[in-house]
Amino acid sequence: MLPQFGASSSSSTSQSWTHDVFLSFRGYDTRNGFTGHLHRNLVHRGIKTFIDGGLKRGEEISSALLRAIEESKVSIVVFSKNYASSQWCLDELVKIVQCKESKQQIVYPVFYKIDPSDVRNQKGSFYEAFAEHESRFENDAERVTRWKTALTKVANLSGQHLSDEGYVPNYAVYCIYLFS
Repeated sequence: MLPQFGASSSSSTSQSWTHDVFLSFRGYDTRNGFTGHLHRNLVHRGIKTFIDGGLKRGEEISSALLRAIEESKVSIVVFSKNYASSQWCLDELVKIVQCKESKQQIVYPVFYKIDPSDVRNQKGSFYEAFAEHESRFENDAERVTRWKTALTKVANLSGQHLSDEGYVPNYAVYCIYLFS
């Protein structure tokens, strides 16, 4: 059961949330399509949603982004073809899993034009991305292992598989109703 958001929202715990929803996604895959539409609709419905548009990109995930993940009631992870190619996305995902385990944050995966088993088992484009990561981070194999573990954990959660472009606007609206 997903929590209710907006003005009538109340938490059953003493946890104070800054954001109702944190959106994790690969920018150039979905920012100007599905994720952008989802974000606009969530905000329109009064759901406080964090999206990374104002953050500076660097080699390491920023403390502001980590704080936004920690201060969110729900994380929606939009897996897409190039999600695993971004160490930034993978570091976000590790933090999301940590918050799920330590703060009981709700995590909701969306598989956008990607088969959930490709994410879960690092196949297809996820396999290719990890071949690159393993080469690049050969001296930090533990980091790559954390990324794989986080992908598997989140891909095993109940979520939505969206494979047809024609359903993007309808799915974004459907996602809104899950949170209202």
